[in-house]
Amino acid sequence: MPRGMGWGRGRRRKMRMIGFIPQVKHFHPALPPMVPPKTPIFMTYEEFEALRLVDYEGLTQEEAGQRMGVSRGTVWRALSSARKKVAQVLVEGRELIILPQGNEEPGMEKE
Repeated sequence: MPRGMGWGRGRRRKMRMIGFIPQVKHFHPALPPMVPPKTPIFMTYEEFEALRLVDYEGLTQEEAGQRMGVSRGTVWRALSSARKKVAQVLVEGRELIILPQGNEEPGMEKE
């Protein structure tokens, strides 16, 4: 098959187990009416799940990786990205939209 057609580059992304689909997927700041809106920040379910498991539930990155079915390094990258996005939302007064990426699989939450 000619280069650039069909398969693409690299490996396919592994499915991520998501134990909690957020009910609220859109946050926006309460800005004065005259302030023009800024471009929104988009967060994936994977980033949201990593943030929820580590910062909200208090799991280690290793434990979060086991729940999500990915490596600790993948959790670390998703967590770093999610934390940066939350900080941008708070500091810059931008809206946050949480969207699926397409490689998430809803799983049963283990208690």
